[in-house]
Amino acid sequence: MGSKGKPFEGKRGARIKEAIQGYLYLLPATIIIFVFHLLPVTYAFYISLHKWKVKKVAFVAFQNYIKALNDPLFWNSLKVTVFYVVGTVPVTLILALIIAYLLFQKIQGRSIYRTVYFLPYITSTVASSAVWLWIFNPRHGPLNQFLEFIGLPPQRWLNEPRGIFEILGDALGVNVPKGFGGPSLALVSIMVFVIWFYVGYDATIFLAGLGSIPSELYEAAKIDGAGRWQLFRYITLPLLSPTIFFLTLVATIGSFQAFNHIYVMTSGAGGALGGPLHTTTTTTIYIFDTFYNRINIGYATAIAFLLFWLILGLTILQYRIGERRVFYG
Repeated sequence: MGSKGKPFEGKRGARIKEAIQGYLYLLPATIIIFVFHLLPVTYAFYISLHKWKVKKVAFVAFQNYIKALNDPLFWNSLKVTVFYVVGTVPVTLILALIIAYLLFQKIQGRSIYRTVYFLPYITSTVASSAVWLWIFNPRHGPLNQFLEFIGLPPQRWLNEPRGIFEILGDALGVNVPKGFGGPSLALVSIMVFVIWFYVGYDATIFLAGLGSIPSELYEAAKIDGAGRWQLFRYITLPLLSPTIFFLTLVATIGSFQAFNHIYVMTSGAGGALGGPLHTTTTTTIYIFDTFYNRINIGYATAIAFLLFWLILGLTILQYRIGERRVFYG
């Protein structure tokens, strides 16, 4: 009986040894995640439960969260953030898909075009923002100079708090009801920069997805008499759905967390941080302003956690809805 148990014990010992080795390999990464991710997040939650102003610390439980939910500036920042996400993510993805589809065709110099479209993404965000800040300068910017050259009135761009629909309504003589003015021209100006900056990256990812589609499918469909639109609708789009889903998910999360370019373009436009009348104050900008300028650390951390839960909830919702429509052929 004892001799029969030895092989089993030997296998069990080898498995335990293998498991220990595996855990040892994971240990450095686990320590890094714990020290630089879990520990700061836990401590941040602890801070969010306090009224924390430099040396003055007082436990207030969930009062910071209740304060945020009753703060009109917080809700305004969420509205601005939603405008920003809705105005950048779909437009960037659609333009990137069109560009990628055109560059995927056999055209002369397409490698040069691919490089040109990707260049904005590999440049510094701060440097690019500074250049666009100059472009949108209401006095000396080339954009207003061009508008004046063609006989159109110059715009205030990053200093304009009025909504884009309100401005268009005034130009066309249409009265736009209050509350339906849309995002401010200042925010739309930032959106234009974001679309320019990220469209090349998304197009590159789409190009990789297009390259993975078997050419035999297109050839077979052409034999059956399918036109270009049918090829795109019934072959390209379904087989690109995993790529579209991935880019939508990543772009949405990134847009809710956007900060650098908004900070540079609003604080450098000659006005207060967050743009004119808080019309470009996204939630991340509001967190920064509350943390550093108002030095209300506990309240800023509470807002950051609310933003985290919002992003997490939207990500789960996107995953649940999008996963059903993704074709993993």
